[in-house]
Amino acid sequence: MNKNRIDFDQSVDRRNTNCLKYDFAEHRGKPKDILPLWVADMDFKAPEPVLEALTHRVEHGIFGYSEALEDYFEAIKDWMEKKHGWAVERRWLVKTPGVVFALAMAVKAFTEPGDAVMIQQPVYYPFSEVIEDNDRKIVDNTLVLSEDGVYRMDLLDFEKKVVENHVKLFFLCNPHNPVGRVYTKEELEKLGEICVRHNLIVVSDEIHQDFVYQGRHQVFASLNDELKKRTITCTAPSKTFNIAGLQVSNIFIPSGQLRAGFKKQVAASGYSQLNTLGLTACEAAYRHGDAWHEELMEYLKGNLSFVREYLKENLPQIKLVEPEGTYLIWLDFRQLGLTEEEREDLIVKKAGLWLDSGAIFGPAGEGFERINIACPKATLALAFDQLKQGISTL
Repeated sequence: MNKNRIDFDQSVDRRNTNCLKYDFAEHRGKPKDILPLWVADMDFKAPEPVLEALTHRVEHGIFGYSEALEDYFEAIKDWMEKKHGWAVERRWLVKTPGVVFALAMAVKAFTEPGDAVMIQQPVYYPFSEVIEDNDRKIVDNTLVLSEDGVYRMDLLDFEKKVVENHVKLFFLCNPHNPVGRVYTKEELEKLGEICVRHNLIVVSDEIHQDFVYQGRHQVFASLNDELKKRTITCTAPSKTFNIAGLQVSNIFIPSGQLRAGFKKQVAASGYSQLNTLGLTACEAAYRHGDAWHEELMEYLKGNLSFVREYLKENLPQIKLVEPEGTYLIWLDFRQLGLTEEEREDLIVKKAGLWLDSGAIFGPAGEGFERINIACPKATLALAFDQLKQGISTL
């Protein structure tokens, strides 16, 4: 494969495209010219086969109600089996406009107002939002950052809180956003034993499964039959191929009982068919996007190496939590000794950057920042130069 075939260094101007990342700074209280590395989409064009499939579909000119035929499922099935060793079945599939929508549907389907839902903070903040917005109670099994710089689960605390709070539903994030863990098979097996022992329903958000630098992604539901019966696995092409705006996710639920309950809530929400162009893009991406994805991974590894070396040479007080997966890096700013407000002032006003403050991922995230490295290296270099300049003013 020609490693130089795709130019990920190409700068694509996303302004004036109704882009959440670039066009809404002022709407969200930020300076107009701020450099954004926050929301989790990429500054790279989608794979050419996806663009070609969309162009062909648009040229047809009619965008009526659409549904997926067998070719759609076969494309997903082949990708999951090839990349993750997971043989999915057609009847397991429930399509939704997004993973967060699926999380909310699971909350409604499998808990009642006042019930407890377990999460592991610091974690993707919509986990908390869909729990609280549906009048359920958050129970946090906080991840522990060990001395070797690796976040791990506290399984004793996990089981204790499950029992004490009568937890029915657990949101697993693997690969983990924002800390970048790709949990090992052994870790997940121990977690799974607790889930089975206490009859937990598990919603496993595996949207970042195609971004792994160390180890191998383990599909939670594939560990054993007991976990398969109680797990709702959330996948999507949106992160992998940068098509989040087309709103398509593929949720796999092997249990007929859980699937029926989930589908009932989806129907109750008034939702039916997916976006026509989303269906087109998803099938094309999984069928023809492998080479693009491989080159993307090499480019992201280069960006990660750049950040690692830049911090070592220029900002040793900022610590990188070494990511095993995702294109989102988790930086520890605590050595600067700043309050949340002072750090926000540093990043926004002095460095001119728009990042995701760790505090929005839960109390355990305070003192950290999440940065999206899925952009041209020149953009990343500019951002870290601005950060260095900002810190020099302290």
